[in-house]
Amino acid sequence: MTRAISLHDVSKAYTQGVRVVDRLSLDIAPGEFLVLLGPSGCGKSTVLRMIAGLEDIDEGQLFLDGEYGNDLPPSGRDMAMVFQNFALYPSMTSRDNIGFPLRIEAPGTDPAPRVDATARMLGIEDLLDRFPAQLSGGERQRVAMGRAIARHPSAFLMDEPLSNLDAKLRNHLRAEISQLTRELGVTTVYVTHDQSEAMSLGDRVAVLRGGVLQQVGTPRTVYSLPSNVFVAAFIGTPRINLLRGLVRAPLDGAMTISLGKQFLRLPEPLCLDHQLLRVQQGREVIVGLRSEAVRIAKPAAARPGEVALTGLVEHVEFQGHEVLVHFNTGSRPAVVPELEAPRPRPGRPARRRREGTVLERLRERAGALRAGPVATLDRPERAEPAPASAEPRVPGDLIVRTTPDIRLRHGMQVPLLVDLAHLFVFDQHGERICPNPERLPDLEE
Repeated sequence: MTRAISLHDVSKAYTQGVRVVDRLSLDIAPGEFLVLLGPSGCGKSTVLRMIAGLEDIDEGQLFLDGEYGNDLPPSGRDMAMVFQNFALYPSMTSRDNIGFPLRIEAPGTDPAPRVDATARMLGIEDLLDRFPAQLSGGERQRVAMGRAIARHPSAFLMDEPLSNLDAKLRNHLRAEISQLTRELGVTTVYVTHDQSEAMSLGDRVAVLRGGVLQQVGTPRTVYSLPSNVFVAAFIGTPRINLLRGLVRAPLDGAMTISLGKQFLRLPEPLCLDHQLLRVQQGREVIVGLRSEAVRIAKPAAARPGEVALTGLVEHVEFQGHEVLVHFNTGSRPAVVPELEAPRPRPGRPARRRREGTVLERLRERAGALRAGPVATLDRPERAEPAPASAEPRVPGDLIVRTTPDIRLRHGMQVPLLVDLAHLFVFDQHGERICPNPERLPDLEE
């Protein structure tokens, strides 16, 4: 049996009334694998604990299979949780750890058949008589997963179960988790700050920032159509190139986006997305380019929709199967708070025309104020010196992915071609306006 989980305007606050989760609404379908993704401290583990009943819900409602579940004790929710630190009883063998919840639920029933079946599923039959101190990290996590699986719960709740493991073992267990949850068909909510895990595991990914849900969708959607600059920067390896640009749209000339010393000339006739950029005439915007949206080639080799830039090689990362080249194009990078800089002071929210009641719009504005701006293009009022222990920033403003057969050295000037079909443009507040805007731009902004 699996179940549906719904959160309606759920909030949670701790000391001094600071909300760690702010009016979160999320529907999880039966059998779905949903990943809660975000940086440390964004509230994702708190959401998981509220679903499990380990944290009280201050505001909002939790529904389990359509029934109100706020007041249900953890034992009445029929869920199994896998913790980051394994949480195994050190005085019990693996067999006893897996069978312990079964003995609690049904004291008169022999748990051995279900324990053995679970051990065969996970391939840990030879570990059943060992104690946790005799197991490696990966073996402990398999036992912890076995304890959850043996209960045959209606939902799995996993709180960063792989974060304490080395990279190779993490990749192996990631594949095992994906296969097991799909074979069992059980609703799974998985918390992680690793976007690689989120993209490879989840049917859908919910991105949180400062306790506020930023976007929820399939891995392909959140990568190819991020709702704002925070999601764009958090999803993808290497991180998306974010550059400060200025839209120039003269009535008698071609539309361009100035990047400082160079510019992107938008091809004519303008597509609908580029036509809508005319509203941003004379305004600063954030230009987003994935590393695969730029290639090394001469202007004569340009395909339809590609425009030329030049870049100075500043750093080359050899990855074996590919090379990441850091170029200096004379552009100014845009800063995403919480990812590249300390969180700025909350500013005045932008005026937007939105659907919904006045109360809903006020709630959205209050949430935006608390979480802070998604991006900042303004200079800080007072520059704070970087700590002496901070690592130097990798040079360059544009990272390009290319093949390992290309030979480049520091200081080379290289021709680049930008595919405008993969161009992202975000407004000053970090919301995506190109491509495929969800709303028409407001002339009063």
